[in-house]
Amino acid sequence: PLSFFVTLFIARRSQGQFVGQWKWTGKVNGHIEEMFTGHDLVKVFGHRRQAIEEFDDANEKMYAASFRAQFISGMIQPAMMFIANLNYVAIAVIGGIRVASGQMSLGDVQAFIQYSRQFTMPITQLASITNLLQSGIASAERVFELLDAEEQSPEADGAPLERPRGHVEFRDVSFRYVEDTPLIQNLDLEVQPGEAVAIVGPTGAGKTTLVNLLMRFYDVDSGEIRLEGVPTMQMQRDDVRRAFGMVLQDTWLFAGTIRGNIAYGFEGATEEQVMAAAKAARVDHFVRTMPDGYDTELDDEASNLSAGEKQLLTIARAFLANRPILILDEATSSVDTRTEVLIQQAMATLREGRTSFVIAHRLSTIRDADIILVMDAGRIVEKGTHEELMAAQGFYYDLYQSQFLASYDEDADIPVG
Repeated sequence: PLSFFVTLFIARRSQGQFVGQWKWTGKVNGHIEEMFTGHDLVKVFGHRRQAIEEFDDANEKMYAASFRAQFISGMIQPAMMFIANLNYVAIAVIGGIRVASGQMSLGDVQAFIQYSRQFTMPITQLASITNLLQSGIASAERVFELLDAEEQSPEADGAPLERPRGHVEFRDVSFRYVEDTPLIQNLDLEVQPGEAVAIVGPTGAGKTTLVNLLMRFYDVDSGEIRLEGVPTMQMQRDDVRRAFGMVLQDTWLFAGTIRGNIAYGFEGATEEQVMAAAKAARVDHFVRTMPDGYDTELDDEASNLSAGEKQLLTIARAFLANRPILILDEATSSVDTRTEVLIQQAMATLREGRTSFVIAHRLSTIRDADIILVMDAGRIVEKGTHEELMAAQGFYYDLYQSQFLASYDEDADIPVG
C-alpha cells in the first residue's frame, strides 16, 4: 500500500509538468515552422533578433517544464527501491527476533524475504515506466481534444441528383457560429439555372458563410437549402459537392506538374481536355512559355508562379471539372489589372449555361452579373443588377462610390516621373 500511495502522489505531481512540457513543445515547433515558412518576411522587416528571442524564451520554458517533469517522475524508482529495502529490513529484524525466541525458523525468514522480493519486483518495474505513461497521457490529452470535437451530422441516404442544372433555393435559412451571435437570419433566395449571382458586402457580412452552407461545409441551424428542389440535408455531402466547382480564396496548388494540377478535379482527363480548360481560363499562353509547358513541375508552394498565374490555374481546374454550379470566392482580389481582365473574360465564358456565385470586394469585377446580392450583418439588404442598384442609391451605391473614391485617391497619390 505504501508503494502505491507514493507512486500515486509522485505521478499526480508530474502529470501537470508533462502537460506543460508538451504544450511548450508544440509552441516551439509551431514557432519554428512559422519562421521557416515566412523567413523572407522576417528578414525584410528586420525581426530576426526578435524571432530568435521568442524561440529562446519558448525553448527555455519547454526545457524547464521537461526538467521538472523528468525530475519528479524520476523519483519514483528510487522511492520504490527505498520502500522495498525498508521492507527487507523489517522482515529481517522481526524475523531475527522470532528466530531468537524460537517462534520461527531461519528458513521461514528466508522464504519471507524471497516472497517479498518477488512481490515488490513487478511493482518496482511498473513504477519505473510511470514517467513514460504520464508523458503518454499528457500527449493523449491533446489528441482527445481533437477527437472530442463535435462530429458532423450523420449522412443521409438520399440518391444523388441525376443531372443537376443549377437551381438553388435558400428557404428561411438561419445560421450562427456562436450560440448567442446570429450571423445569417431568415435568408430567402432563389437562383435559376444559368444565372450569375454576385455576393458583395463588408467584411463579416456572411458572404463566404453563405457558400459554405451551400456546399454543406456547415449545416444550417434552421430552414433548408434546396438543390434542384431536393433539400441538401437529405443528400450525402459528396453528392452535394459534386454539383459545384469552386475557386477558393487561397490558391491551393499541389507539388507536381501544371497538367496534374489542372486535372485535379477530373480523374482521367485527356490532354485535349486539359488544354481546352486552360484556354478557357486564358492560361494556355503563359503555360506554353514555361520551360516544360504543361509538364513544368511546381514545388509545394508553387513559388515559380505569380499570384495571378496561380489564380488562373485554379480557375482552369474548375473549368475542367465542368460542374453545373460555380463558386468564385474572392477569385480576383489579389491580381493585377491585366490578369483581372483575363479572369473576367474567363468567367464570362464559364458562366454560359452554368449557375455561378461570385464573391468579391472589387465591385468592378461583378458589374455584369445577372443578380447582385448585397449582404450586411447576415441579411440581404439589396438585390438587383448593377444598374438597378446604382439607380437606387442605397447601400450598394455607397459601397461602390467609396471603393471608387478610394481607388481614385490611391492613383492620385502615385508620384509621376
